[in-house]
Amino acid sequence: MMRPMKAKTPRRPPPKKTANHQTDPVGVYCRVRPLGAEDGECCVEVISSTTIQLHAPDGLKANRNGEFKETQYSFKKVFGIKTTQRELFEDVAKPLADDLIHGKNGLLFTYGVTGSGKTFTMTGSPGQGGLLPRSLDMIFNSIGPFQAKRFVFKPDDKNGVEVQNQVDALLERQKRESQQSVPKTPSSRQRADPEFADMINPEEACKAKEVDEDSSYSVFVSYIEIYNNYIYDLLEESPIDLIKPKPPQSKILREDQNHNMYVAGCTEVEVKSTEEAFEVFWRGQKKRRIANTQLNRESSRSHSVFIVKLAQAPLDADGDNVLQDKNQVNVSQLCLVDLAGSERTSRTRAEGSRLREAGNINQSLMTLRTCIEVLRENQMCGTNKMVPYRDSKVTHLFKNYFDGEGKVRMVVCVNPKADDYEETMLVMRFAEMTQEVEVARPVDRPICGFAAGRRHRNQAFQDELSRRLQDRGGPMDGEPHTALNQLLQSFPPLPSCEISDPTDDQTLPRLIEALEKRHRIRQMMNEEFNKAAHMLSSKLQDLDGNLMSKENFIQDQRGKLGEKDKMIQNQKNDLDRLEKKCKMLEYKIDILQKTTNIYEEDKRALQHELESRGQRLQRELSEKKRMETRMQGLVTDEKLRWQKECERRVNAKELEMQNKLWVKDEKLKQLKAIVTESKTDSRPDPPQRPSREKDRVPAKRSASPSPVPTVPPVRPVHRRSHSAGAERWVDHKPSTNVELDTVMQPSIQNAIKVRAPDEKALSKCDKYMLTHQEVASDGEIQTKLIKGEVFKTRGGGQAVQFTDIETLKQENPLGESRKRRSSETGPNQEEHKDGSWTDVETRCAVAVEMRAGSNLGPGYQHHGYPKRRKP
Repeated sequence: MMRPMKAKTPRRPPPKKTANHQTDPVGVYCRVRPLGAEDGECCVEVISSTTIQLHAPDGLKANRNGEFKETQYSFKKVFGIKTTQRELFEDVAKPLADDLIHGKNGLLFTYGVTGSGKTFTMTGSPGQGGLLPRSLDMIFNSIGPFQAKRFVFKPDDKNGVEVQNQVDALLERQKRESQQSVPKTPSSRQRADPEFADMINPEEACKAKEVDEDSSYSVFVSYIEIYNNYIYDLLEESPIDLIKPKPPQSKILREDQNHNMYVAGCTEVEVKSTEEAFEVFWRGQKKRRIANTQLNRESSRSHSVFIVKLAQAPLDADGDNVLQDKNQVNVSQLCLVDLAGSERTSRTRAEGSRLREAGNINQSLMTLRTCIEVLRENQMCGTNKMVPYRDSKVTHLFKNYFDGEGKVRMVVCVNPKADDYEETMLVMRFAEMTQEVEVARPVDRPICGFAAGRRHRNQAFQDELSRRLQDRGGPMDGEPHTALNQLLQSFPPLPSCEISDPTDDQTLPRLIEALEKRHRIRQMMNEEFNKAAHMLSSKLQDLDGNLMSKENFIQDQRGKLGEKDKMIQNQKNDLDRLEKKCKMLEYKIDILQKTTNIYEEDKRALQHELESRGQRLQRELSEKKRMETRMQGLVTDEKLRWQKECERRVNAKELEMQNKLWVKDEKLKQLKAIVTESKTDSRPDPPQRPSREKDRVPAKRSASPSPVPTVPPVRPVHRRSHSAGAERWVDHKPSTNVELDTVMQPSIQNAIKVRAPDEKALSKCDKYMLTHQEVASDGEIQTKLIKGEVFKTRGGGQAVQFTDIETLKQENPLGESRKRRSSETGPNQEEHKDGSWTDVETRCAVAVEMRAGSNLGPGYQHHGYPKRRKP
C-alpha cells in the first residue's frame, strides 16, 4: 500500500531579473585618515573629490631613472581628513539602509591596512558614531510606529521568518519576561553602561521616506566573527569558565530554499530600538575581546560581520493583526563587514601560530581578490569561468550579493604614512579592480497585491461617505441612517393605504399602480446601473490597458534611459581613461625629455673621454717606441754578456776534461804498478823461507785502492713478473685498465685472458691473477697483481683463494729524488748513504772510479765539490 505524500511548502521562486539586465558597478569609496603625530612623511594626496595620488617615500625608487613615480587612483568618491562621520554616512550607508526598509539587500565592506581607520569608520566613537550605529538609528526612526509586538515574527532557523498569532506571541512574551532574559528598551537615550555613550546626536537623526504604513516590521540582529576560516557566533550564550575556558564552537554555512547562504544555528536577537540593537552589538564586542584575550590573538586578524535582518508583512483589512501567511513575509538584510587588516606577514614579524593565522587571513583576502578578478574577466571578456566562492568562508557567505541579490559597496581606508606605502599600493590596485565589477541591479519585490496606503484611503472613504449622507438629510425617526433609505426616498410617495369602506375600489388600484410604478422605476434603475457598471468596467479595462501600455512605455523608456546612462557612463569612463592616458603620456614625455638630457650629457662626457683617451693613446705609442729602443739596447747588452758567459763555461769544461784525463792517466799508472808488482811477487821463494808467509796479505796491497771500483746499485726501472711458470693461469684484466705501452707488463705463459672471470675459464686453470691499477701518492700509476689458487668446491663449482699481491710501480728518475741534501754542500761532510746521489752524471762517475767525496783517489778534489747550478 502506498503511503500518501506529505504536502510540502511551495518554494518561493527567486526574483526574476529585468529583461534589459540592468547592472550597477560595485561602489568603491576611499577615506583618508589624518596623519599621526609620530608619522613624519605623507605619501597620499587628495587631488579631487574622486582622485587621490600616491607619492613614493624617500629611499624608495620606483622606476629605472631613479625618480619617484607618482600614481593616481580614481574612486566613486574620496573623503579627505576633514570629512565627518555624518557626511560619510549620507553618501555610503544611507542608501543601503533605505533599500533595507524597502525590501532590498545590501553589503558594506571596510577594507585596508591595520591602523587605517576601518573600525572607526564602521563603529565610531562617543559623539562620532560610525556607519553601523547611524544605520540602526535610521532604521528604527523610520519603522518605529509600525513595529510589531515582540515574538509576532519568529525566525524559523532556516534563514526565514514565520508569523505567529497574537495568542502564541503573548504566551511567549510572558514566558520570556518570567525568565528575565529579554533586554528591555531603555526609556531614554542614556545607557547604564559607561563603556559606550551616545553615538549620535539627536539633531543628526534621519529617517527613510515612503515607508509602507500598511505593513508591520520587526528587526533581528546577529553578530559573527570569521577567524582562521572558522565562523564563531559572538551572541551565543555559553557559560564562562575563567579557570579553564573552552574555545567557542564554529558554525557552518548552509543554503536556504531560495539558494541564499546563511550561518546555520546563528543567534538572532529581536530588537526594538537603536539603543537595544547597539547594546547587543557591544555585548558581542565584549565577548570578542574576552576570546581574544583568552586565546592570545589580535582582533585585527579576524573578520567581523554584523547582520541586520528586517522582516516585513502586510496587515489585515482592519489593520490590527498581521496576515498569517508566510509567503507574504518579506525578509531583507544588511551586512556590515569589518575586514581584517591587509598587510604582509614579513612586516608583522609573526611566528608560529601567529604566522599561520596571518597566512589564513591573507588567504581569505586573496580569495576575495581572486573572485573579483574572475568576475571582472567573465564580464569584460565574455568568459564563463567558475568563481571560487567556496575557497573562503567570507566569499562563500556573500556570494549571493555578487550574483545580484543586493547592492555591494566598499570603503577603502588609507593611512597616508610612509611605512604603509607598499601595502597601500596593493589595496589601491584591488580597489581599482573591484570598481570594474558590475553587479545585477536588484528588482522591487512587492509584498502582496494590496495597494500602498490602503487603510488610510479606506478610512478616508468611509468618512467622506458619512459626510455626504449627513448633507443630504438626516435619518427618519426610528429608521437607520443607511443608503437604502436614501434610495427609497427618491421613489414616488405611496398613496394612503387605509380602507374605511368595503366598497372602496380606488385605494387598492391606486396602491397597485404606485407599486407598479415603483417597480418600473426600479427596473429602469437596475438597467441604468448595469449599463453604468458595464460602462465603468469597460472604462476601467481601457484605463488598465492604457496604464499597462504606459507602464510598458515607461519601462522601455527606462531601459533606453539606462542604456543612455550606461553609454554616458562609458563615455565618461573613456574620457577619464583618455585623461589618465594623456597625463601618463605627458609624464612619459617629461621622462623622455629628462632621459634625452641625460643622454646628451653622457654623449658630451663620452666625447670628452674619447678625446682624452686619444691623447693618452698617442702618449702610449711614443712611450712604446722609446721602450722598444731601450729594449733593443738591453737585448744587445744581454747578448754580449751571454757570449762571454758561454766562453767562460767552455773554458771551464775544457779544464774539467783535462783533469779527468789526468785522473785516468794516474789510474792507469797505478794499475800498471800493481800489475808489475804482482808479477814480481809471483817468483819462487828461496827454500830457506817458511812456506807460511805466502798466506799473508801484504799491507801495501791492503792500503792500495781497489783495481776494480765498487759500482753502486742502480734501481731497476722495469721488473718482470714472477708469474712465469708451467702452471695454467687465468689472466683477469678489467676493461677499465689503462694500457701503459711500456715493458713493465706481466708476461705469463699458458694464460687465458678474460675481461670477467667465468666458471668455464676457472675450471681449465690452476692459478688466478687479477690486474688492478690505481694512482699512487706521488701521482704515478701503480699496478697490483693479485694472485691466487683455483680449487674445486664440494658442490662442483670453482673457488679462488688469494695468496700473493705483487706491486709494479713506475718511477720518474727526474722527480724529487734528484734534490740533494744540505749535507752534500761541502767536501768535508760525512760519507753519504746509498741512494743519496741520484744525479746521472755523478752516478756514472762513481761507477767508473769510486764513490764521490771519498779521499781514496785522485778524483776527490773534483768529485767532492757540489755540482754547480746553471744560472
